[in-house]
Amino acid sequence: MTRPAIYLDHNAASPLLPEAREALVAALAHTGNPSSVHAHGRTLRDIIDTGRAQVARLAGAEPRQVVFTGSATEAITQAIVGGARAFSAGAVVVSAGEHAAAEKAADATGLPVWTIGLDGEGRIDLDQLAPLLARADAEGIVLLVALHWVNNETGVVQPMGRINAMVGPTRHALFIDAVQALGRLELEFAASAPDMMAVSGHKIGGPAGIGALLVKGHADAARLIPGGGQEQGRRGGTESAALIAGFGAAAAAGAYDGAAMRALTGLVEEGLRALAPDVVVFGSGAERTGNVVNFAVPGLRNATAMMALDLMGLSVSSGSACSSGKVGASHVLAAMGVPRELAECALRVSFGWNSTEGDARAFLAGFETLLSRHRRAGKAA
Repeated sequence: MTRPAIYLDHNAASPLLPEAREALVAALAHTGNPSSVHAHGRTLRDIIDTGRAQVARLAGAEPRQVVFTGSATEAITQAIVGGARAFSAGAVVVSAGEHAAAEKAADATGLPVWTIGLDGEGRIDLDQLAPLLARADAEGIVLLVALHWVNNETGVVQPMGRINAMVGPTRHALFIDAVQALGRLELEFAASAPDMMAVSGHKIGGPAGIGALLVKGHADAARLIPGGGQEQGRRGGTESAALIAGFGAAAAAGAYDGAAMRALTGLVEEGLRALAPDVVVFGSGAERTGNVVNFAVPGLRNATAMMALDLMGLSVSSGSACSSGKVGASHVLAAMGVPRELAECALRVSFGWNSTEGDARAFLAGFETLLSRHRRAGKAA
């Protein structure tokens, strides 16, 4: 199978940065176990320590606060399931726009899950959070509040300052899914309110199969895999020095250019509105990261559009790539009040470190062709 010519799905996974590939391959040349005390083991331990420091720097964390995991999903599960146990939580609070990993982890705690909604632009409705905090205080229970910083489907940035102010000073625990925020927004984990925060390697140009949970000292007990005491006893299992090296190199590269990304999404949105005046861009009235356009043209189903664009060599998505390959209506858009028939037309274009203006213009040309076919088919019917 030939590789698609143009990749426009960076929110699912960003291509491996050259720096990350070089670091990963270099680490693979070393033999041993990083927990061994001999020279081979110490070499791998040094590689891991370097990667830990690089990830910590990008996240505004201290190196000792970085716990490497096998994925962001594992980090999210450790934070929510392990965190619920560690903090003796009586209920978990999530938003209706959380990633499936957070939703399923909340269900797996066996605790009551209290869900707060989104507004029409995709922002978490924090007016619904205050009464839940008050209710928990009245009932004498601790809440684990688990919310995302940036929505993976729409790119909408949540009001983190307000979330921190509402939960941080309380006795309740706060976990933030920062997978789509790392490298795109300024993270200051060490100095901010969250007790735990999850990040991922392959969203920033690192390899897949490596994530991290950032934890503050009082959250150290939020563990799921005891194992042999690796990661300072916070996550068992032999660390992959190569994957950590790649993640660290990607973090150090700082390849995300917000201004360049906003120029590309601006070009796409302007072009879409010219091609289809009835296009709807979701979350357009909210703050967004600037690298995502989630849109729909009424009547043009996403399943049909994605297949047609794929045949043109254009890789786009309909939303999260972590829903078993399903194409259809998004739960995020449903929570925003988007009618199902329109949500089933939603497409997501997301840019990253190697995206160019040519990619954006090629997408618009392909979409123009797709629209022309769609309109001709409609007239023929």
